[in-house]
Amino acid sequence: MFTGYRKLPQIVSVLLLAANGMASLNAQDERTDEVPVAEASPSLGYKEAVILGLVEGLTEFLPISSTGHLILANELLGLGDDTETPEGRKLKAAVDAYSIAIQGGAIAAILFLYWRDVLSVLLGFLGRSREGFLLGRNLVLAFLPAAVLGLLLNDWIEARLFGPLPVAMALLAGAPIMLGVEAWRKRRLKALEAQGLSGVDKEPSSLSPVQAIFVGFMQSLAMWPGTSRSMMTISAGYLVGMGPVASARFSFLLGLITLGAASCYTMLKHGRSMAAALDAGPALLGLLVAALSAALAVRWLVTYLSKHGLALFAWYRVIVAIGIFTLLVV
Repeated sequence: MFTGYRKLPQIVSVLLLAANGMASLNAQDERTDEVPVAEASPSLGYKEAVILGLVEGLTEFLPISSTGHLILANELLGLGDDTETPEGRKLKAAVDAYSIAIQGGAIAAILFLYWRDVLSVLLGFLGRSREGFLLGRNLVLAFLPAAVLGLLLNDWIEARLFGPLPVAMALLAGAPIMLGVEAWRKRRLKALEAQGLSGVDKEPSSLSPVQAIFVGFMQSLAMWPGTSRSMMTISAGYLVGMGPVASARFSFLLGLITLGAASCYTMLKHGRSMAAALDAGPALLGLLVAALSAALAVRWLVTYLSKHGLALFAWYRVIVAIGIFTLLVV
């Protein structure tokens, strides 16, 4: 059994200490009285990059919304607070785009952990693996709804839903869905066990085309930040007959395609503005931290779901949403 996640607190501490050291080396001259106010707005340094990388990696594949947590982290770090100036607006736009591009770290983690599935799909499309072909077909079908709706709604979503209030609303709305789906799964499992049919959960490659598209449609609802792509796809996996481990596996592999497409689209659309507003060193460090922490989170999630289900994450969402509402009111 994978136990590396138990060392996560120590790893986080080491990374943060390293970030502080690098940030001090990267600090500007102490003569801040000579720096114009417009040029002194917050920026993405090494410390901020490590924090964003950890947030992305630890939340991307947990059903709690990585995009929502990154938006909240950006707010708490003050990145782009000075939006009344051209510099502030440019930084805010670049950081919002980086919050999507940093998913490249999570993609690397899935490629590393699930390379056998990726290889099987490639062999399937070459006609050398029937199971790999069916898995690849289902992944492509599940990706299509988000691809179509993403192109149609991306600008509208970025303009209206990238903020603390929409994130809190989505986090809160997702909790009863998760609790309901988890209760339904447990009732179904008991019914199967009573019939002597335990252990008959579907595998991702055995889904029908309609079931794969259904999972993809559920994924597309997660374009609202705070909803969580993992939450929707794992819940949908339960509903089409997959168990926790198979649902998580299909969710991770589907994320490989979906996150890859979103990251590439963001780089094509905002790559130049990000390069102009963000330093390359911190940006790359954030991707590395995201990859390492995502690998730990994925291994932990698979083990946890198989034993305990989704309830913990539902209550976590409620607590975070209440916290956000309280801060907004105060």
